Amino acid sequence: MKVAIYGQTYQDMALDYVVEFLDELDKIAAEAHLENDFYRLLKDNRSAKTYRTFTEHDGLDGSFDMFVSFGGDGTILRATTYVRDLGIPIVGVNTGRLGFLSTFSKEDVRKVVQEFVKGDYHIVERSLVSVSSDCDIPEFNDLNFALNEVTVSRKDTTSMITVETYLNDEYLTSYWADGLIISTPTGSTGYSLSCGGPVIVPTAKSLVLTPIAPHNLNARPLVISDDTEIRLKVSGREENHLVSLDSRIASVANGQQITIKKAEFTIKMIEYTSESFLKTLRKKLLWGEDRRN
Repeated sequence: MKVAIYGQTYQDMALDYVVEFLDELDKIAAEAHLENDFYRLLKDNRSAKTYRTFTEHDGLDGSFDMFVSFGGDGTILRATTYVRDLGIPIVGVNTGRLGFLSTFSKEDVRKVVQEFVKGDYHIVERSLVSVSSDCDIPEFNDLNFALNEVTVSRKDTTSMITVETYLNDEYLTSYWADGLIISTPTGSTGYSLSCGGPVIVPTAKSLVLTPIAPHNLNARPLVISDDTEIRLKVSGREENHLVSLDSRIASVANGQQITIKKAEFTIKMIEYTSESFLKTLRKKLLWGEDRRN
């Protein structure tokens, strides 16, 4: 068994659980590789033996059985920039707060190994969206995909922007709002949800367009097929607006055309039998937490 381990370098509070996880891997003689910066943090703060390391561009390949992310959902989003199209299944150990993607609690970190060995899991393929533009966006040249969402939003102003929107070259509407979120099913429980968007199960073949604080109050989230090509053009009082892919962000000149469509590859997520998506919904959104039930 070959396992890659990643975490944000500032989360030293998670290191005790990483040590537990490594101990569990040792019991089955698994081969562990740690992200280079995270390994340095572990070595500086905990007694640790020598491990092989990897970086964002070197050391990973399709031979890995599992990629384990220690952190919150943001850490998993960052983890996808390491995995890219290699097909390595990802699982998250939640050392953050909410954790829709990082479903395993840190106290149960040993179960990540134990249940994987037992086969108590299945693989769910999560779709991504990719971005292209008629202008060069250096920030996205190498990583032009997002697991959660693509967002266009205002910059350097309190005024709203106008987002002219086309679906498969047919005009939809012009959103007059603080911005527009194009979310995958995975991202439906993120920024889109906080802006009034629907919860979509991860396997749905859909995308959702969710306006951010729209001035035209009849503008509502719109669910579309994930084979739809979305074209956006932003105008407003300022010269630039923001485009973000998950946590990566760039400033783009108004009037430039941005095209969003389903990416050509998927991210594989490990869903354990004990930590299903529906169970996560009940737990994280407190569904059914009512004294009358």
